[in-house]
Amino acid sequence: MDYKELNFQGISPSTERQWDVSEAFPVLMRKVYVWMTLALVITGFTAFGVATSPGILQLIYGNSFVIWGLIIVELALVFGVSAAINRLSLTTATLMFILYSVINGALLSSIFMIYTASSIATVFFITAGTFGVMALIGYTTKTDLSSMGKILFMALIGLIIATLVNVFVKSSGLTLILSYVGVLIFVGLTAWDSQKIKQMLLQAPDAGEGAQKLALLGALTLYLDFINLFIYLLRIFGRRE
Repeated sequence: MDYKELNFQGISPSTERQWDVSEAFPVLMRKVYVWMTLALVITGFTAFGVATSPGILQLIYGNSFVIWGLIIVELALVFGVSAAINRLSLTTATLMFILYSVINGALLSSIFMIYTASSIATVFFITAGTFGVMALIGYTTKTDLSSMGKILFMALIGLIIATLVNVFVKSSGLTLILSYVGVLIFVGLTAWDSQKIKQMLLQAPDAGEGAQKLALLGALTLYLDFINLFIYLLRIFGRRE
């Protein structure tokens, strides 16, 4: 439908623009949560599969070079998708996201050796409930969370530095404190990221590949929020073997 036809029918071009956005937005938001959910499923199955395969466990955790190699690849994938999303095709970005989910699952397999299966399941549902509530708050609130997001991002940097220091200090008390701080940070980041993703996708003119890549990036962001929230809650509430 071109502008002449729109004017002939008494519909302005701006009205068509609003219609395109309203149609594209729910499609893109669904893609965000579908991609995020699929990534979590892939991570979960991979973690369980690796945890029940002694040979793979030995390969990963019996060699520090393998662990560090996986961590480096993980970081490269995250920064690669985030920094080069505009240059990557949707297929390539999706495959990188899937690969990241698999590697993350392999590294998370260690939780099955540390915590009981029942406590892992319990904490997962606690995480899902907390994440869902905060994502809904971020999506529906009319308050601009940008200032809160900046504070949380700085707090996240502080958390990372403190965690690295604790690798050498090995303080169980500090580990517990950092776990509570981590929960607070990622609870807030979930709400902020949800609002940010909503605002970003509201500006998408359609549901084309460019907009879908933004939706994929949003899914990766929320996936990271969920995984980190889960890990910190597990450190607090998980029962050890």
